Amino acid sequence: MTSLELDKKGILDRLGIRKLFAGKHQFPVISVIILVGFLFIGLFGNYITPHDPLKNTLKAVNTPPFWLEGGTTEFLLGTDHLGRDILSRIIGGAGISLEVGFVVVVFAGLIGIAFGLIAGYIGGKWDTILMRACDIILSMPYMMVAIVLAAVLGPSKNNIILILVVLGWAGYTRVLRSEVLRVKEGDFVHLAVLAGASKIRVMLLHIFPNIVNTFIVMATLQLGSVIIAEAGLSFLGLGVPPPEPAWGSMCAEGRDQMFDAWWISVWPGLAIMMVVLSCNLLGDWLRVRLDPKFRQT
Repeated sequence: MTSLELDKKGILDRLGIRKLFAGKHQFPVISVIILVGFLFIGLFGNYITPHDPLKNTLKAVNTPPFWLEGGTTEFLLGTDHLGRDILSRIIGGAGISLEVGFVVVVFAGLIGIAFGLIAGYIGGKWDTILMRACDIILSMPYMMVAIVLAAVLGPSKNNIILILVVLGWAGYTRVLRSEVLRVKEGDFVHLAVLAGASKIRVMLLHIFPNIVNTFIVMATLQLGSVIIAEAGLSFLGLGVPPPEPAWGSMCAEGRDQMFDAWWISVWPGLAIMMVVLSCNLLGDWLRVRLDPKFRQT
């Protein structure tokens, strides 16, 4: 471990950040609590929102949070420029981020797993074709291409999901292919082939279980990236169209009022930061926990 890494570790320890997010035995307790809360709010947000997130209350325009002068407990986190409850819109936006994030991770992951198994185990021309496709996608600037495609297809939740799936599978394929190349040299795979197992059976029953750990880590980390990408596109007006309460568009709505009504942008921005940070910390813990090389240390 370098002196720079030691210094970083010491700073984190003194600030209490490592203990806050890692907890005993390095388990990211706070991160898991945040993600479970995010999942619960995303699934049941319609039943727990204090107000309709789309309802305008013009007499309550730009109401500050309840602890500030002029605030009220009716709108705990304040309202926006149209009098819509910020807390209700954050809860509603969690459902959109959850849907986009999980759908993209699942479909991009399934495509990446399938192509990774084919490229790594079958090889040949399939390996060449798939790896060149990965090279093309991974060589392009992710957000720039997403912005262009979103502008061409138009702002829509389904279009955002499609774009992020198309751009997201290559990362899985590249990493999982290398895992397949390693696993297929194992004796248990050679014995399965000698026993007459078909290629599909070998890939699904013998190789796939040995790359699941890598996939889980990648999926956890990509969830945060997808949420950031969806929020960025919504911020630019190319994601989920208004008046749907997407976190990115909420940040955009308050950017011109940061000095007068900072809560319009700050609260959804904090929601994005907390969820993405929690995904990254959980993914890092899973990487250490599931990788045998780290388990030995």
